[in-house]
Amino acid sequence: MRKLIAGNWKMNELRADGTALARALASQPPDHGRELLICPPATLLAGIAPLLAGSGIALGGQDCHPDPKGAHTGDISAAMLKDAGCDYVILGHSERRQEHHETDELVRRKVEAAWAAGLTPIVCVGETAAERDAGRTLAVIGRQLSGSLPANAGARPLVVAYEPVWAIGTGRTPKPDEIAEVHAFIRAELAKATPDAASVRILYGGSVTAKNAPEILPIAHVDGALVGGASLDAHSFRTIALSAGD
Repeated sequence: MRKLIAGNWKMNELRADGTALARALASQPPDHGRELLICPPATLLAGIAPLLAGSGIALGGQDCHPDPKGAHTGDISAAMLKDAGCDYVILGHSERRQEHHETDELVRRKVEAAWAAGLTPIVCVGETAAERDAGRTLAVIGRQLSGSLPANAGARPLVVAYEPVWAIGTGRTPKPDEIAEVHAFIRAELAKATPDAASVRILYGGSVTAKNAPEILPIAHVDGALVGGASLDAHSFRTIALSAGD
């Protein structure tokens, strides 16, 4: 399968800078060896969508509400993301789980909403530093997978992203054997739920840079990367993508 390199812009970029970044990415030759995806803030989605036409770069949202519409001030539905030109949506990111107290059950409902709107969810899982130090990494991730993925997960488009909380934005990353262990575990857990587990892409996220990507992306069961800060620089993001090989 083609590796997926996804850029999570988080709460960064106003219209001028975001448009310039999208244009810079779209102006480069299409990358047929891997799939590229950018997830800008919701305010930029509709404006950026036409800039990506023909570039081979997909567009995604950073979150969605579990309901299709209604009295949910400040929220955005999966259908609205689709209408804005999105094909993907990030769900259950640790920053949402921590800052907005999102539960596994809520993430599961959002996954179902994404599918209903025709989006591919990128479901994030990962342990805190305290949980890793306590030897609970696999137990935590197993619980998050079990609670966040609907029972019919294998029948629908799905991406899983492993993002150790302690590595996000810190410049720290797990050792290659630690990444390999977690990704193999996620694959095995998915295999319990679906015979199509091998087709589910598992991304690594957490301080991915152009410097460490060549070491991370070849690891077994690492099917791409969910990139944070480095995705805000067109050259760095493309360099990371090239590290994924053909």
